[in-house]
This record gives sequence, structure tokens and C-alpha cells, in this order.
Amino acid sequence: MEKKYSVVIHPSQDVIDSIKTMKELLADKVGWFNSKNSVAHITICEFKIDESQIDKYKQKLFKICDTFSPFQVYLDHYDSYENGAFFISPNEDSKMLLKPIMKKTQDALQLSNLIKSNDPHISIGRRLTPESLKIANHLFTTIDIDFLCDNIILREFDPVKKQFFVIDSFSFNGNSQPEFVQGSLF
Repeated sequence: MEKKYSVVIHPSQDVIDSIKTMKELLADKVGWFNSKNSVAHITICEFKIDESQIDKYKQKLFKICDTFSPFQVYLDHYDSYENGAFFISPNEDSKMLLKPIMKKTQDALQLSNLIKSNDPHISIGRRLTPESLKIANHLFTTIDIDFLCDNIILREFDPVKKQFFVIDSFSFNGNSQPEFVQGSLF
């Protein structure tokens, strides 16, 4: 059976809790909105595959994550997209560290139906009306939080709850990939 999966970076539990509080505060002002109940995360990609293939993709994620080294991510401002998404954005240095992780992870999966994210951010709300976006911009003006990025999370979509749930985690172990060196017989 085909299932939907996503690969994400979860911030620390403290940051997840802070963002949940922000979402609840926004919901008190504007009512329900898309991603209100979603656990805070930075999306790397989403894809659909037959569930019988998931172990193959877990192995690919393990191999690529094994080569990554942990690093600190600094979230320092709010921003929005024209589609009504209001989000927390990392500073430029953190973006420069996150983007190669995202790209290498996407490339490692080798899937043609991959829905890729190339702008690292943590959504507060999606598909907000212009009025709700204005309220969000007034509610949230400054932010200065950080977390250690030391793993990638694989999640599966629950079509009943309409939410993703964690099925695996892949640690950053800082192991460099052995380079293949052409030997010489003579």
C-alpha cells in the first residue's frame, strides 16, 4: 500500500514547546489555521512510496546522516510567504549549514516524486488570510532561539488524524565518507 512520508529536522523539545505556545496564542486570535496542530519542524522533503520499500529508504537516510556533523541552528526572525505561510526563519549562517543537509538528503533518496523544500524555516501557520497574517505579524515581532541540529526525522502521514507521526530518527555521526581511490597495478 502506498503511504506518504516526510523527512524533517525537529528542533529541541523546548523549542517545540515554545512554538506550540505561539500557535495556540495565534489560534486564540484568529481561530483554527493550517499547521496549527503540527509539531514544529523544518521540512526537507515529502514523498509517497509503497510501504514495503520504506526500509530501503531508511537505509539511505542512515548512510547520508552518518556523514553529517551536528551544528547549532539560530532562529532570529519571523517572515511570511505570499501563500499565507507565517514562519520562523534561521539566520543566514544557519541557512548556509541547513541547505546542504537538505539538498544532500533529497539527492540521497533518489526519488522522482520528491516534493523538496529548499528554504529552511519553521511554520507557525499556513494558508493564513491577509488579516490573520497581519495579526501574526503584530503578535510576534522578535525571536531569538536556537537548537542543536543533530539528527533527521522520518515521519509517516496518518490519513485519519491528518498529521505526520515519527517513525524513525537518524543521528549525525560526523563520519566522513571514504573516497574511492583508483589504484594502480604497476
